[in-house]
Amino acid sequence: MNKCFSVAEARLRARKRLPRMMFDFVDGASGDESLSQLNSSALDAIRLMPRVLRDVADRDLSTEILGEQMGLPFGIAPMGMCALSWPNADQHMARAAASCKMPLCVSTASSATLETIIEAAEGYAWFQLYADQSAEFVDELVQRAKVSGYRVLILTVDVPIPSVRTRDLRNGFTFPLHLGPRQIWDFASHPHWSLASLIHGLGAGMPRPMNYATSSQGTKFVRNASRGRATWEFLQRLRDRWPAKLVVKGVQCPDDAARICALGADAIYVSNHGGRQLNGAPTSIESLAVIRQAVGNATPLIYDGGIRNGEHVIKALASGADFAMVGRSVLYGLGAGGARGLSDILGLISTEASAVMGLAGHRQITDIGADNLASAHHHTDKGKG
Repeated sequence: MNKCFSVAEARLRARKRLPRMMFDFVDGASGDESLSQLNSSALDAIRLMPRVLRDVADRDLSTEILGEQMGLPFGIAPMGMCALSWPNADQHMARAAASCKMPLCVSTASSATLETIIEAAEGYAWFQLYADQSAEFVDELVQRAKVSGYRVLILTVDVPIPSVRTRDLRNGFTFPLHLGPRQIWDFASHPHWSLASLIHGLGAGMPRPMNYATSSQGTKFVRNASRGRATWEFLQRLRDRWPAKLVVKGVQCPDDAARICALGADAIYVSNHGGRQLNGAPTSIESLAVIRQAVGNATPLIYDGGIRNGEHVIKALASGADFAMVGRSVLYGLGAGGARGLSDILGLISTEASAVMGLAGHRQITDIGADNLASAHHHTDKGKG
């Protein structure tokens, strides 16, 4: 496979290689999908100030987040059923996380068990929890994460009810998958993905959410189930029970962020779910600024939403984030070329982030801040006029 030189290129390749149903699941969003696009365009609109006459020959992308040393200032966002993008996607991402020393956020609906993923990731894994329909299942997942050695638990709170995703409805995307003539033709006309899926035992192409399949509770995965049990009381109980770092994901309102901090969360994860929930919500980068103002500088902020290159990572850090997460871009790489495509995308984002950091005048991630924004240097010449 030829190397991917941009996320946009990887997306186009993934669109050709994947069945339309699977590509649309990865690429799609809620409503008219405008927020998904706005996330990236809002990052594009941010301008960085170049700085000169500084020695930036040697640059270091390593940073610390939640007491852990990471090799990169970004990780892989939690995403369910990643094997839809390419067979064994979770294992590929886990090995990449270990190699890059970056966190892989393991979804409750991951295509491999939380135990096998953290082992393959050599500890570079965080577990993402939904307040699912079964309280017993949730309790079991928390215990499994604790026993498996997870040091960070992410509670996702922005999916109390399912959103309307038109592309999935149009394609007849369901779980379990119901095959009709259109779906069969979709698979047959995309042989790379279909044959790879058959070879890896996925049958009709729908991976099982393995944390459900291996549960002692017998809880069935229901894709459009409500996660409305995630209330303030639930968060308090989880904080009391979970002894390690606790992150709350899907926060955009500054008042919510302040209250979450008061309940003892260790970090706020600013995200609009990639535009896959409330399409009318603000962009993630807009929310980042107001949440940073609301919680102050002491609370770590993690960011995702629209990151398509290394420049976007640096812009997120300059805008107030302590760490960034990459979602769809990773799945585009996997869809474009499996493990090799994933490696291309992670390497590309890393290389771009290093170059942009240097052009902004810094050698270390910890030096990036609001001063790197061009808007911080708008001066008025009062000596004229």
